[in-house]
Amino acid sequence: MSKLTSKANFNWLLKMAWRDGKASLSRLMLFMASIILGIAAVVSIQLFSDNLKQNIQKQSKSLMGADFIIDSKKLPSEKVLKIIDSLGADASEVNFVSMAAFPKNKGTKLVKVRALEGLFPFYGDLTTVPENAGKTYQELGGALVDATLLLQYNLNPGDSIKLGKVMFQIIGALKSIPGSTAISSSIAPSVLIPYRFLQQTELLQVGSRKEYQYFFKAPEMDLDLLSEKIGPILDAENADLDTHTSTGSRLGRRYDNISRFLNLVAFIALLLGCIGIASSVHIYIKEKLKNVAVLKCLGASRKQSFYIYLIQIIAIGFVGGIIGAAIGTALQFAFPYILQDFLPFDVAITISFQPIIMGITLGVLMAVLFALLPLLNTWYVSPLEVLRGETDNLQKPKKARILVSIAILLFIFLFSFWILKSALYGIIFTIGILITFAIMAGVATLFIKGIKRFFPSSWGFTKRQSLLNLFRPNNQTMVLVLAIGLGTFLISTLYFTKDILLAKTSLENKKIDANIILMDVQKAQAAALLNTFESNGLEVIDNIPIITMRMEKIKGKTVNEIRKDTLIKMRKWMLNREFRVSYRNHLVATEELLEGEFIGKAEKGKPIYVSIADNMAKDANLKLGDAVTFNIQGVLMETIIGSIRKVDWTSMKVNFMILFPEGVLEKAPQFNVITTYVPTEERSADLQRDVVQNFPNVTILDLRQVFTIVEDILDKISWIINFMAFFSILTGFIVLIGSVRNSKYQRIKESVLLRTLGAKSKQILQITALEYVYLGLLGSLTGILLSLVGSQLLATLLFKEPFIPSLIPFLVFLPVITILVVVIGLSNLKSVLQSPPLEVLRKEV
Repeated sequence: MSKLTSKANFNWLLKMAWRDGKASLSRLMLFMASIILGIAAVVSIQLFSDNLKQNIQKQSKSLMGADFIIDSKKLPSEKVLKIIDSLGADASEVNFVSMAAFPKNKGTKLVKVRALEGLFPFYGDLTTVPENAGKTYQELGGALVDATLLLQYNLNPGDSIKLGKVMFQIIGALKSIPGSTAISSSIAPSVLIPYRFLQQTELLQVGSRKEYQYFFKAPEMDLDLLSEKIGPILDAENADLDTHTSTGSRLGRRYDNISRFLNLVAFIALLLGCIGIASSVHIYIKEKLKNVAVLKCLGASRKQSFYIYLIQIIAIGFVGGIIGAAIGTALQFAFPYILQDFLPFDVAITISFQPIIMGITLGVLMAVLFALLPLLNTWYVSPLEVLRGETDNLQKPKKARILVSIAILLFIFLFSFWILKSALYGIIFTIGILITFAIMAGVATLFIKGIKRFFPSSWGFTKRQSLLNLFRPNNQTMVLVLAIGLGTFLISTLYFTKDILLAKTSLENKKIDANIILMDVQKAQAAALLNTFESNGLEVIDNIPIITMRMEKIKGKTVNEIRKDTLIKMRKWMLNREFRVSYRNHLVATEELLEGEFIGKAEKGKPIYVSIADNMAKDANLKLGDAVTFNIQGVLMETIIGSIRKVDWTSMKVNFMILFPEGVLEKAPQFNVITTYVPTEERSADLQRDVVQNFPNVTILDLRQVFTIVEDILDKISWIINFMAFFSILTGFIVLIGSVRNSKYQRIKESVLLRTLGAKSKQILQITALEYVYLGLLGSLTGILLSLVGSQLLATLLFKEPFIPSLIPFLVFLPVITILVVVIGLSNLKSVLQSPPLEVLRKEV
């Protein structure tokens, strides 16, 4: 019998929830719209992340082009060559960065030369135009040149490209090769040549940065066992083993970080929507309190009246979750196009159900959690007080409200913890959200209090009334400032951050700032190059000697002993690194002495004191007085750490991890880096042509081109982030529309009372327009000012750069957002103005 009773009770609750909700269906739809976009964003990113992981697993061989690779930054040792011979390399490559010349139009370009031997790749596609160029270029002795590079220089298959001393015929345009992305190609486009011509080019000289790679096709081999057996041996010989599985895992982790960031942006949009729900449900429930009072008078329990509206909210969250998940499923098809410049492969889209179920669950949970606070009013409502019209003195359930607030914070933390996989970052994100929301809420509160205290009584009627509307009963000033401010904050912060990054890499028109860097200048070439500079009317800014060396011993232990010792706390990357070191007797502007004394001149018969960068000291666990032995191309040299420097690696100056004093390395095999300032692009092009023609091994870095590439990359990244921030902005406007629609009845009453007192429709229109102008200005200005503070902190603490704010957010974002707010605010004013006063006074609306 009890089961039948409970079933009948549940059916009755469903019917009552439907009957009550049906009368307010349009308003409930607006509540639902507040969370749809946030759920769509979260679901689309989750689905795309899942697809990305699946594609990386399936295409890991195609991404690498082989089953595994052995690579080394220097000519492999005999031991490494024996391992390579025993395994049987199926293809090999030497790659390096160099200058290319195009005789057809006398152009020059920094390119990545890849001298290949063998039929690489074994998996994936070497896509060329014409199609057979990838199979014939080695036999024909020609070159495959990046397709975009050909377009830039108006070149076609059949034209020539000069690399060092050799002129190659362009056999075809290189569209794609395993492992490359549009971004990497934009920095140094690939040029493929047959390996047999490498020596003839004479491009590889002392100090040239090159990489030797050996490719293997072994589909049946146990790669984990191979890595376990030969990995440590290769490490000891300064070589590496990369398998397609390890490369896939590494790539997966890289894109995991991107998806986590995008997920957080999407989650912020969802939180914003939920705040809109909380505000709208507050007004909705306040208007329903008389219905609740009547139900209680007719015998309904507090639990039943509470459940009626809880069922409505659950239904909103469920349906909103389904719609959001459907939109998110469709939206994920856009991500391969949005991220195509950053992906080294084409992503095949499939649909998995886990993110969809998560989206629906998220919709229900978020809707219920954020609606609980206003819903609690139905639980504690007193029928007598409501029927007397004393709704402002209702009992406030403090304990329940505290518990609900804790539940909301806990949910935000758990969700961010799940995304970031770190409890600390989850706490930081939750605190950051709280601080941001608290600042915006505090600004809104202070603004209202300021108006009350310093109310402009001398203003005209319409202006005074518009200000009074900001703190009238059932006002939504707080939620609208949050909605408008958070969206503006996101967009403005992204804009300011991009400005900081671009300012950091910008070129000033000063002769003391180099914009051309010449690398790999051999000792015998230095004098002739300086003459070239003089003939072009250019001054040498820096002429820096560079010596290559490796660490042999650290604190008395050899690097091989350190590799085997698992107890030693240090980053092992530096044990295999070939350091590029210089010597001078002074520090430069990008360096700051942190510890010790910088010794610029070595004294004969005394220890050699070197200076190291602070990040190296940290990674190698080195302190002042520690002994380090360097292997300088076969010669061992003992040194002592004499000082530790802080180096600004983000500057475009030539910096070093290790600095020797003068009087030690002058006779060591070395090459030079020479920098100069060239005032115009035309003169830069002339200089590059002269250098490439007379010194083909010298690599030229034109910082103007680098900055153009950096700006393009930042544009692409900011576009992706803005795409996600768009969800927050659009959600904010949906919350705004919902707030306007939910306050419609309140505004109709105000309009009727004002008209009854003699106000004209034009005055009411002005009052409403001014109110939304204040809200738009307050919200967007708060967002922009908060983004200024955030950007200043980023500039000071992270980028270490002075921050000069752009006027664009103030001149563009502020007026545009304010106008949009006013347009939305006035959207339902027509029906407000046309409502008959008698109808409202009879409470028939």
